[in-house]
Amino acid sequence: MHPFTYHSAGTVLEAVQAAARGARYIAGGTTLVDLMRETVERPDDVVDISSLPLNKIHTAGNGILRIGSLVTMAEAAAHPAVRDLYPVISQALEASASAQLRNMATIGGNLLQRTRCSYFRDVSADCNKRRPGSGCAARGGYNRMHAILGTSASCVAAHASDLAVALVALDAVVRLHGKDGERLLPLAELLLQPGSTPHREHALEPGELIMRVEVPEHPGRLASGYLKVRDRQSYEFALTSTAVALHVTGGRITTARVAAGGVGTVPWRLKAVEDALTGRRPSPGLWSEAARHATRGARPLTHNRFKLPLLTRTVERQLTEIGGTL
Repeated sequence: MHPFTYHSAGTVLEAVQAAARGARYIAGGTTLVDLMRETVERPDDVVDISSLPLNKIHTAGNGILRIGSLVTMAEAAAHPAVRDLYPVISQALEASASAQLRNMATIGGNLLQRTRCSYFRDVSADCNKRRPGSGCAARGGYNRMHAILGTSASCVAAHASDLAVALVALDAVVRLHGKDGERLLPLAELLLQPGSTPHREHALEPGELIMRVEVPEHPGRLASGYLKVRDRQSYEFALTSTAVALHVTGGRITTARVAAGGVGTVPWRLKAVEDALTGRRPSPGLWSEAARHATRGARPLTHNRFKLPLLTRTVERQLTEIGGTL
């Protein structure tokens, strides 16, 4: 492990100032410590933020939900308001990692976790995320777990967070605190597609800290849920996943939010599926028709072409499941 200095921040301002000078934030440490052991990450300074007062969950208004960035995944999944208002969040969290990791890992850390691409984690392999300009070994290598949406010539790594998929489907935003104060940023804009700069994974300014995640007010109570398809039922990353949130008024779908995981370089909003649903009357035929739009724009690789039909079937299955509760 690369030598580093460590200190604990007593205030948000202290943490932000340290990070603005180049220190890395650490809380649960379930991702960063692993990457430091593998020498993928080599920070010179680490600032512990686990004692900051960012570990509360609040609700207000018509479905407004605020989750502090230091709330653990297990705490968020078990919270009565989360389970009642947005089961898609609790289901996504419970489908993530192991129980031990969920007890340690934080909401903020989960959103900013780095890819599980095996070439990224192998320091002997070419990887533009880890060493810009070196190439992407995954494109010509074994790429079964890699992305088919949002890829580029520089990177095909899939984003690993289940939670982020659920939150993108709910139009969630993150409240950030940096050296210039606070700002709100849509979660869909926080995580960046690779393009020609895959080493730039998020839109945070130097030193910015995620304070909390906010799910905004919706026009009516949403029926929601998360489905994850994987090689085994525990402690495994998604081959595909789907988060669905629907609201019906007067017998027609007035709000349709659908996002996919395991297939995108970022949590992937399926806008074409949403458009096919909005304004229509729920029916089995509609779920099948809308799901056929899920793979629009996909660019499969040598070993992950199976994700095309799998994603379509996953979306249809979850639309059918949630549609049956309307």
